[in-house]
Amino acid sequence: MSKRIGILTGGGDCPGLNAVIRAVVRKAIPSGWEVLGILEGWRGLLEGKWRLLDLEAVRGILPRGGTILLTSRTNPLKHPGGMERLIENYDRAGLDALIAVGGDDTMSVAAGLQEAGKNCVGVPKTIDNDLSGTDQTFGFDTAVSTATEAIDRLHSTAEAHQRVMVVEVMGRDSGWIAVACGLAGGAAMILIPEKPIVLDQVTEVLRRRHRRGRIYSIVVAAEGARVSTEGEQAHVVLASQKTDEFGHVRHGGIAQVLAGEIEKRTGMETRYVILGHTQRGGSPTAFDRILATRFGVAAVEMVEQGRFGRMAALRGRDISSVPFSDALATRTVDDELYNVAATFFG
Repeated sequence: MSKRIGILTGGGDCPGLNAVIRAVVRKAIPSGWEVLGILEGWRGLLEGKWRLLDLEAVRGILPRGGTILLTSRTNPLKHPGGMERLIENYDRAGLDALIAVGGDDTMSVAAGLQEAGKNCVGVPKTIDNDLSGTDQTFGFDTAVSTATEAIDRLHSTAEAHQRVMVVEVMGRDSGWIAVACGLAGGAAMILIPEKPIVLDQVTEVLRRRHRRGRIYSIVVAAEGARVSTEGEQAHVVLASQKTDEFGHVRHGGIAQVLAGEIEKRTGMETRYVILGHTQRGGSPTAFDRILATRFGVAAVEMVEQGRFGRMAALRGRDISSVPFSDALATRTVDDELYNVAATFFG
């Protein structure tokens, strides 16, 4: 009887997912494994949706964004008998192991399935780069490159109209994308969730630049950045009060709020741009293709070596692995990196 590995991609899509799938298939099949692609993340295992993946199925997918397996934010533990159904379908699919590709939510379900006695390994994925246990996740480099290119383009139009441009990027609980693209793109100010800020501090930086003859400014804000006025508590701006199945509310709209307040308080013409899902889409960078490929190969090796209940991780230049428990906390922006960026505020 053939040995069989399952693979699923959960949570938000991310450039590099297809590179992981390709690497798993290309590594596993020559070693005698069958690879079963679970469709639509945990929803697929919950509902019994899957298909066999052969070498032809992954041909040409390395540079493609998205995921050929599709994805969802389904939390099976929020469904009646969810864990029991996962176990039943794991067995029905004839799996010897499951590779779960995703962020902390995906890893938390994989950890639960492992505790229930089913072999699981993880591959870290999030454009936000906020997954603990690994130095970097694939997709982050692509998101930063996309956002930096957009900021580069905004410099010219901001200068032509002598405007302040507020650029909103992804980052619900951490500001890795904002700090990286703001630093690379020469932002006058960067706002992130880890560093609550009073609005007057932002406007003072912009006024100071204006007094020095700088006729335009770029402000970068993570969607989860916390801003306050004097005497009030810093808070985030929510696009919706609804939560997904993992309990997350949808952030968004801070750029619009900031732009209005900046213009009102400084008199400077201000516009905003929300980059949104453009950061998720498109072809992954070379760095992300390589990192995702290394993670996929490592995941198969972990299965072959029986190192279950663990997630592949980048440590320095090496790929190692960490227990699922190490991947379930949010990884916040390093003070050192933020302080480097802050050197250029104003």
